[in-house]
Amino acid sequence: MGTTSGTRVVLGHWQRSPFGPFGDVMLERADGERLLLAPTRETADFISGTYVFDTVRVVPVGVSVTDDTWTVTAGPLALRFVTGRRRLVGLVLRAVPGALARRPAWCALTDRPARLLLPGVRTRGSAGGGRREWYGARDLLPIRAVSAALDGADLGAMAPVEPPVRFGFGSAPRDPAVTRVTTTVALGPE
Repeated sequence: MGTTSGTRVVLGHWQRSPFGPFGDVMLERADGERLLLAPTRETADFISGTYVFDTVRVVPVGVSVTDDTWTVTAGPLALRFVTGRRRLVGLVLRAVPGALARRPAWCALTDRPARLLLPGVRTRGSAGGGRREWYGARDLLPIRAVSAALDGADLGAMAPVEPPVRFGFGSAPRDPAVTRVTTTVALGPE
């Protein structure tokens, strides 16, 4: 999601991962600083080995979802947002079976349509440290409202994700949204 202050926020809410369930937040401020807020040194090292950040902070990260309202606390960040009704793209993505979404070949096939429908979005690419990454999208919900503060300063109202975030090979959708994604990371030669 974007904010009128120019800060863009990408929340990771991982219900299953090699690290167990966890949440993380990637922010890019209006001045271009990229900040990672991660709950453990292990998750911070993995994420910062895959994406590019100027600052990495290990802080408690809490994510709570009640109906259509998400509440996130992550060190200096307090975030609350509300999702809206699923639209056509979300309905189509919900039909993608999980086993198919995990396949790199499927992600390669969907990369061009994703780029055309959602400029800036890519479903495969080169990540940091020689890693390759694939995103298998399985749902998309619009975000209707956002309230956020960073270090006690209000980030303003919801806005498009502009300019696109620069953590990795692609950005989030321009229109604020929650995307359910199966992410596959192939580690580099190390």
